Amino acid sequence: MASRPAVGGGRWVDVAPARLEKWIAGFGERHGGATADGLTLTGGDGETAEFHLTVGSAATLPELVDVANAPYRIALILARRGGYAVGVAAGDRLTASKVDTKYVQSRTAAGGWSQQRFARRRANQARQVWDAAADTAVRVLVPALPVSALVCGGDRQAVDEILTDPRLAALAAVRVDRFLEVADPRLAVLEQAVAQARSVRVLLSS
Repeated sequence: MASRPAVGGGRWVDVAPARLEKWIAGFGERHGGATADGLTLTGGDGETAEFHLTVGSAATLPELVDVANAPYRIALILARRGGYAVGVAAGDRLTASKVDTKYVQSRTAAGGWSQQRFARRRANQARQVWDAAADTAVRVLVPALPVSALVCGGDRQAVDEILTDPRLAALAAVRVDRFLEVADPRLAVLEQAVAQARSVRVLLSS
C-alpha cells in the first residue's frame, strides 16, 4: 500500500471503503492488538492509526465503516492550467462527466515588453480555461444538486478561480477541505479521483 509523508511526522495511507473493516482488523494483528478511542487505534507496540473521512462524519470505527461505504453522491472539479474535468459520482461510479483540454502557453525566452505581452496572453488563456470550466460545471454539476460534497483537485488556484463564478455558489458551499493531487485531467484521472475521494485517509505514526 502506497504511503506518503505527513506534515509534522507520520505517514498517510488511503484505504478503500470495501477494505476498511479488514484493514482495521489487520492493524491489530500487525501491532500486537489494538484499542480504539473514537477514530484512533493504538497498537500494542505504540503505533497509532487515526482515521479521516473525506465526506461525512463518524464518532466510532463501526460508524466510520458504515459512512465510508454509503452510496452517497459527490461532485468533482479537477483543474490544471491546460484543462479540466468535472463529474458526478454515485457511490464509486461516475454518472455524468465532461473533460476538456485547452492550450495555455507555458514559457518564453523574451524579456521587456515581449515578456509582459506574454504574461498578459498567458493570463488571458488561463482565464478562458477557467471560464469554460465554470460553464461546464454549471451544465453538468448544478443540475445534479443536491450532493453530499464537492471534492476538488489539481491546481488549487485554478479551482478557486472557477468557484468564484456565482452560479456555482451552492457547490462551493459543500466543498470539502481535502484537495486531491491528480495528474492532468483526463477521464481516467477523473475516475481515479472518485476512488481517491471516497477512500478513508489513515494517519499512521509511532
